Amino acid sequence: MADKKTEILLTAEELFAEKGFDGTSVRDIAQHAGVNLAMISYYFGSKEKLLEALIEYRSGYTFDTLEELNKDQSLNPWDKIDRLVDFYVEKIISNNKFHNIISVHSGQLSSPEIRELITKMKLRNLEQIRKIIQDGQKKKFFRKVDIEFTMGSVMGTISQLTLLKNFYCSLLNIDKTDEEVYRKKVIVRLKTHLKQLLRAHLDIRNEA
Repeated sequence: MADKKTEILLTAEELFAEKGFDGTSVRDIAQHAGVNLAMISYYFGSKEKLLEALIEYRSGYTFDTLEELNKDQSLNPWDKIDRLVDFYVEKIISNNKFHNIISVHSGQLSSPEIRELITKMKLRNLEQIRKIIQDGQKKKFFRKVDIEFTMGSVMGTISQLTLLKNFYCSLLNIDKTDEEVYRKKVIVRLKTHLKQLLRAHLDIRNEA
């Protein structure tokens, strides 16, 4: 992808996360990206198509990462769960702009095509996660669990800390203006918590 095209996508991501999709104009994006309106029209055609391209850009990387994790025969199922937690915590906490667009502003989107694209993205990624858990079950590492609700619990916990950042900064005595300290303290603590949670939840030795 051309550098200028990527720059437009990243600028749009920042503005969509801050102002919402409807609250951001193509002119806003062009001004912040330092390009003219014709260039955005040339690359994307419309604001809706620009958002679709952003979703494909971000979700493609996530899917490729999950697929590679699934294929890695050098890792046992527990290693894959740990890598999965590391990946999602880093991805969402460190890049909460895209997460905010998908989680907060997606309900405001009038385009059924974009809503369907977001749903397909999430289902495609969940299928890769399901394979990791099912492989662990076949190899007698993991017990039978509700996979969909298991992943909902994990993603919901990460989302909670992202969307209610100010509250958790107060709760954890973190300066909300210090992004570096917030990420460092929250990321380490959240990874540890989720890994412990999943070990207790998935371990076949805890089969009732």
